[in-house]
Amino acid sequence: MKRLLRSRIAQSLLAWLVTFYVEMVTATLRWRFEGRALADAAILSGEGVIGLFWHGRIAHAMACRRIMRDKPRRVMISLSRDGEFIAMAAARLGIPTIRGSAGRQEGALAKGGAAAFRAAVKTIEGGGAVLVTPDGPRGPRETMQIGAVKLARAGRCPVFLMGLAARPALRFGGWDGARIPLPFSRACLVIDGPLRTPADADGAAMEATRADWQQRMTLAQAQAEARLARVDRR
Repeated sequence: MKRLLRSRIAQSLLAWLVTFYVEMVTATLRWRFEGRALADAAILSGEGVIGLFWHGRIAHAMACRRIMRDKPRRVMISLSRDGEFIAMAAARLGIPTIRGSAGRQEGALAKGGAAAFRAAVKTIEGGGAVLVTPDGPRGPRETMQIGAVKLARAGRCPVFLMGLAARPALRFGGWDGARIPLPFSRACLVIDGPLRTPADADGAAMEATRADWQQRMTLAQAQAEARLARVDRR
């Protein structure tokens, strides 16, 4: 069964289903945004930006892609077969992909990482947005890897951390605890930033930045969840 699901035909079908579902959800979600003003200013500028969100919230991020307006954007997706249908769906939704992942340690790059890193920097230098799941492609869940910090240092651009939540949502038991919003759900996006990595940051400074961003992104995610829970209690 697993081999069948990874076939080209099955991947294409899954991508079509995801695209259809995301378009339907996008049209019906009721969004609440916090911390959006500075992000909007960066999106409207000619400067490149990086957006980070947890891997388990990919569906939420696709559903709120309209906040990017006309800014060129690309999303980093791993070269794994499991990421193939996600990449297909993202492209159909108007979000071209960069295939590859940054490594877990300073100086290390995962499969396809070097080419993906160069493509991401080129997108940023061209004034585009690069969207990254810094705990992907295999986790640990909601643990930021150093690759996103390295990319921000190389691109010398502002970084925005995103907490994304929706209620009700389908929950899955994979490593990332993926959640998929249901049609007509309430949704919340909490944005923290802009943040930057100093161009001369050494290994210790990079690790301090990584730890700080992880903490702040965890807080943004908790705030997004809490905003919706508060409405439920009313």
